[in-house]
Amino acid sequence: MFVIGGGIVVTVCVLVGFSMAGGHVEALIHPSEFVTIGGATAGAMIIMAPVKVLKDMLRGCIQTVKGSPYGKATCAELFKLLYAITRMTRSEGVLALDQHLSDPKASTLFKQYTKISSNHHALDFLCDSLSLIVDGQAETEKLAGWLEEEITVIDREHHAASGTMAKVGDGLPGFGIVAAVLGIVVTMQSIGGPVDEIGEKVGAALVGTFLGILMAYGFVGPMAARMESLGEQESLFLRAIATAVVSINEGANPREVVVRARRIISTDCRPSQAELKQMFS
Repeated sequence: MFVIGGGIVVTVCVLVGFSMAGGHVEALIHPSEFVTIGGATAGAMIIMAPVKVLKDMLRGCIQTVKGSPYGKATCAELFKLLYAITRMTRSEGVLALDQHLSDPKASTLFKQYTKISSNHHALDFLCDSLSLIVDGQAETEKLAGWLEEEITVIDREHHAASGTMAKVGDGLPGFGIVAAVLGIVVTMQSIGGPVDEIGEKVGAALVGTFLGILMAYGFVGPMAARMESLGEQESLFLRAIATAVVSINEGANPREVVVRARRIISTDCRPSQAELKQMFS
């Protein structure tokens, strides 16, 4: 919602400022400029990035509008799930997790925590991490290294998507100039015509430059930064899971597992000590 609100603010302020200066909004509407800039941008994206990165970028754009799925409520639910998993392993043994990990969608344990079970990224990472210790305790350093390698791969994919979006933003002013130059070429073809017609064509050409710069610095660039921020938030969430799994492997008690995981979560999402006491009282 914040992204939509920010986009509305940018658009409204630009249009109001243009109107205050005596401009007419309809003078900014030139479909040919949209086709030129939009088509060139789409073509550059196809050349620049593989299909997977383009899909990740599209999903990232949608996520920036929907907001982060790793808010305080999700973190609180994760801690409850980790607490329940640790209690199960201590009372029934690690092998008790096998039935839940083999089919997490049907698991009675995971079904209780809908924010986690409905997030396949978090659920898959949690199940894969726990699977590493089901068949026997792994060495702490090796387990931590394996999980960090997995998170590094996920981070790299996040950076590829947000980096592609940033490069698109960097290229938009150039495509705006291309549209403007094409507009000037069209104007030159009508140089002997009426003055008002020439003025309209020059204005249309300048709209291309305007649109390229506005889209780059008002929308695409900020969205790329937002995607990067969401990726970092997911990485912290996964690292909290990894820390908890390593703690379970070491034989830590349920509360200690939760406390260790809580330290990894960003301060705006982690429950307070009072909330933790109430949660597990």
